[in-house]
Amino acid sequence: MEYGFYLPSGGPSAQPDALASIAQQGDKLGFFCMVMPDHIVQPRHVESQYPYSVTGNIQKAHQTASDERLEQVTTLAYLAGITEQIKLVTSVMIIPYRNPILTAKMLSTLDMLSKGRLILGAGVGWMEEEFELLDAPPFAERGAVTDEYLQAFIELWTKDDPVFDGKYVNFSNITFLPKPVQKPYPPIWIGGQSKPAIRRAARIGNCWHPVGAIPAAPLEPEELADNLVLLRRTAEEAGRDPAEIQVSVKAPLYDASSSSGPRRRFSGSPDEVRQDVQTYADVGVTHLIFDFRTADPRQTEDRMAQFSEEVMAIA
Repeated sequence: MEYGFYLPSGGPSAQPDALASIAQQGDKLGFFCMVMPDHIVQPRHVESQYPYSVTGNIQKAHQTASDERLEQVTTLAYLAGITEQIKLVTSVMIIPYRNPILTAKMLSTLDMLSKGRLILGAGVGWMEEEFELLDAPPFAERGAVTDEYLQAFIELWTKDDPVFDGKYVNFSNITFLPKPVQKPYPPIWIGGQSKPAIRRAARIGNCWHPVGAIPAAPLEPEELADNLVLLRRTAEEAGRDPAEIQVSVKAPLYDASSSSGPRRRFSGSPDEVRQDVQTYADVGVTHLIFDFRTADPRQTEDRMAQFSEEVMAIA
């Protein structure tokens, strides 16, 4: 099992020195990756249903969170320069938000400057209001846009004379350099719980990257196993080897001291957390990404160190 952690995107922990310390702590402790979310603006009134809350209301789900939203790629580029081994994951990048040729260049540059540490976590997005504010392609077409943009990225990253003729992006007679360091291109982790997301991961992804262990998306092992049947069947139909597609689950509720109410996955004693890790590994999960964030950056680092000592070093 490989482990990762959420980076703070706002508040005291996202200030330069605190953010740098958290990232360097993760690098030193041997975490596989750190993940950075993608919101560019926060509309003050949101009617879109937030998929990771039982109520569907993002304001209530994050009513104590900071309104700050660090830009995803810029933040990872900053952290690439002060870390050495840890992977840099866009988790997830809302693919329709940015011009695809510019985005491909930003990502290939980040992979080159980080010496091959980029992982592209990719999603279609859920907040229609943010799409409208960014003048992005139509929200209703976001799945098709995402598929086409990802295919365009791969064309730009892998071909000496890239050519693409699509509905949403077209190019030819161009030179696109630098190419990514990783060959054939940086791993693509497809986020989302939906059947279309699973099929997208099977057709074009190197990894399926859902969220689990929260009330709105518990993703218990039995459900995960059922989803993996679809993933593997679709991969085979697309002529791909299902064994080459990894599974990386984000588990936002990790809390080593949680004891009130029924125990949730990845909470409780270190033994219980290690057992949950093994249970998910047995189903086919290859990476687990935990949320250690608190309002106090020092406490965040303490939780990371505790997890490293009590789970990573033993599991």
